[in-house]
This record gives sequence, structure tokens and C-alpha cells, in this order.
Amino acid sequence: MEDTYRTIEEPAEGLYKEKGSKFIALAYPIYSEEEVKEVLAELRKKYYDARHHCYAYILGADQSRYRANDDGEPNHSAGDPILGQIRSAGLSNVLVVVVRYFGGTKLGVSGLINAYKVSAAEALASAAIVEKHETVLLQAHYAYPQMNDVMSLVKDYDLPVRDQQFALDCRLTLEVRRQLQEEITHKLEEMEGVNVSILGEPAP
Repeated sequence: MEDTYRTIEEPAEGLYKEKGSKFIALAYPIYSEEEVKEVLAELRKKYYDARHHCYAYILGADQSRYRANDDGEPNHSAGDPILGQIRSAGLSNVLVVVVRYFGGTKLGVSGLINAYKVSAAEALASAAIVEKHETVLLQAHYAYPQMNDVMSLVKDYDLPVRDQQFALDCRLTLEVRRQLQEEITHKLEEMEGVNVSILGEPAP
């Protein structure tokens, strides 16, 4: 299963003006639907006087989770053109929100499609693109005597440790590439007295 995807390194911005209307495009790296809601809530506060906050996002290395929202613009005139730009850039785990200030002159559906497309493209063009791997968090529980075996595996695979607790009973949270999840879980479980559980997707 392919677990590599291209995304943007940090938030980026684009701007397009047409007949007095202003389209501010804001692109964000995201990791969950929850994050999409948080970003939208913040932008609605910041640009409270804008008429529309249209957006699209794609999640997952396989780009299987996505959504486009026209936020009151004519059907498919805003969200879809934004989504199309994320797709044609070959990106995932990206949210693009285009905030529109109405300038008094209607642009028509084709004018709107062009405006949302161009502003989204501007934001993505100004972003730094990075390649990442999808990861999951694994938590290993084990007794202190197993410490050396577990730490040796962590070192062999160069796994980032996200949390650790060393006592009589030890707990270690590791970030693991999705592709290696089964292999590493198996190796840990082969060790006597080691229990492994999946915590889910890591935060960025």
C-alpha cells in the first residue's frame, strides 16, 4: 500500500481581483476533518465581513477523503474549481479556503469558476511542496527487563519516540510509517511480555 504523499510545508496565500470582487485564497497543511473545522472557524472570525468562505480539501495518501463546499455561491462554481487545483497539483492533506469580498458586480458562473480556480492556484503555487509518509502511533507496554530489546528495535528502524514512561511497567509511544506498521507490531509482539496497541493518526 502506497503511504507517500505530497503536501505543503506551511500555510500559503494567493489573491485574485475581478470587477471589484476580491478573492483571498488560503492554503493549509491539515491532517484531519477536525482540523478543517478549526481552521474554518478561525477564518470566519477573522474575515467575518466576507460574503463567502468557499473551500475544498483532500486527505490521505490515497486521496480518498475529500470535500468541496460552495458556501452559497452557485453550485459547483467555487468548491469544485478549488478541489481541481489541489488535485492537479497532486497534493493531499491540504485545505484551501477562498474568502470572497463581493465588489458589487456579478461575475457570472464562468467568471466565478475562473476566479476561484486562479486564486486557489496562486496560493498553491506560492507554497513549498514536501513529500511525507502516512504514519500511525503505536504504543508498546512492557516490563522493565524488556527495555533493551524494545529500544534496540526503535534504534534499528530509527523510529521517532512521541512519548515515554519508564518505571516498573514501561510505556513507549512510537510514530511508525503505515507501510511498516504490521512488521514492527509483529516484531514487538514477538518479544515476551510486550503488548502493542494502535493509538491512531499522529498530529503533525
